[in-house]
Amino acid sequence: MKKTTTQRFGALVVGLSLLAAACGGSDAATEDTTATAETAAPAAAGGELAGMKGTTPLVELTQEFKDAVNAFWTGKGNEALVDFNYTAESFDAVMLIALAAEAAGTDGSGLADQLVAVSKDGTKCTAATWADCIATIKAKGDVDYDGFSGPNTLNGNGEPLEASYGILQFGADNRLDDTLTTYQLANAPASAVLPLSKTGVARKGNGVLKIGGLLPETGNLAFLGAPMIAGVEYAIDYLNKAGGVLGKPVEYSAGDSGDTSTDTASVTVDRLLAEGADAIIGAASSGVSLTVIDKITAAGVIQFSPANTSPKLTSYADNGLFFRNAPPDDLQGAVLAEVIVADGAQSVYILALDDAYGTGLATVVEEVLTAAGVKVLGKKIYDPKATTFDAEVGEVVAANPDAIVLITFDEGSRILRTMVENGIGPKAKKVYGVDGNIGNALGENFDAGK
Repeated sequence: MKKTTTQRFGALVVGLSLLAAACGGSDAATEDTTATAETAAPAAAGGELAGMKGTTPLVELTQEFKDAVNAFWTGKGNEALVDFNYTAESFDAVMLIALAAEAAGTDGSGLADQLVAVSKDGTKCTAATWADCIATIKAKGDVDYDGFSGPNTLNGNGEPLEASYGILQFGADNRLDDTLTTYQLANAPASAVLPLSKTGVARKGNGVLKIGGLLPETGNLAFLGAPMIAGVEYAIDYLNKAGGVLGKPVEYSAGDSGDTSTDTASVTVDRLLAEGADAIIGAASSGVSLTVIDKITAAGVIQFSPANTSPKLTSYADNGLFFRNAPPDDLQGAVLAEVIVADGAQSVYILALDDAYGTGLATVVEEVLTAAGVKVLGKKIYDPKATTFDAEVGEVVAANPDAIVLITFDEGSRILRTMVENGIGPKAKKVYGVDGNIGNALGENFDAGK
């Protein structure tokens, strides 16, 4: 039975401040994000986006990891990464699949039964100690993989039980100011722990682990494409240099996910299944995943998303074959609400795109803010394919909230431009984004008028 947001995460609005204060010594969360209304006020000068904040699943990545990924990525002729959104999650998704295959002794669907097991309750295991990880498995021991994106501790339904979020902020140049980034931990309560899902479709392997990519080369999340693809390809290169999986090199077939306005993802999945993929990494968009998850899991193939966050996927009938190491938006919504409360807003208006991600996250934010005593003056679900957003922004102007939450993809830059034109941009109001838009691409698109 699916638990409601209130049942599963109602305590977070109270507990997150304590978590933030407690995690000061953690590698993943080194700063307390609690801020005063005075320090959180929008900037009075600089770019039009200065002062806008947003949340995204993020740990404080080591410079060593970022340098290693960039060296690999640029070595293949690509431009250096500036943003690393979901790079570590993508890397860790591949590593977890590899460990599960070794533990199961197969690249078939049976490896899914080991994916949760290799994420917890065993001997600690990292990429840096990969040889020891494999040795432990070969000795019939249990491993607990801790990745670059965090502990990666999975619930019985294949999604994280804990997460680290980055709270990012735009500076005067309409780009994220890394010096202002803080980190906050969030844990699901014990009541959210679920029993292990068993694989419902049997598919034999051929002894060669083959991974397919279903990542956004085009579409409204294309800005996430390079960071995620780099993480996947770097992980596969890392594994193959360490001897591969099941004694053979891991194979990879790249593929575009597009977005929900096209059938790109479906075409890609058909090709990957025909090629014999054992696991497909992606999609980035929850909405896109929901269009192909039935096809993938019915074939006995693992779908592992480093970025899907919609609560709809928590209890989805997936044959025990869908996994994600990006936390569900029950957690992100509570973290974002906590930031808004700490910044002193008394009233909020929510603008959210009409898909599983947008509506799900908007509901969580509204519930947690309301429970904290913040008045939600309106929640507008809009068509992301609209050519203009004058009407939506007009409703926000009329409501005159203290703060505005934007749950958008790349159309967020056009919404922000309309907000600025109507005097309710980040210089005038507290404005908050989420992982679907909070990146330097938002500032670049805003500056370019896109």
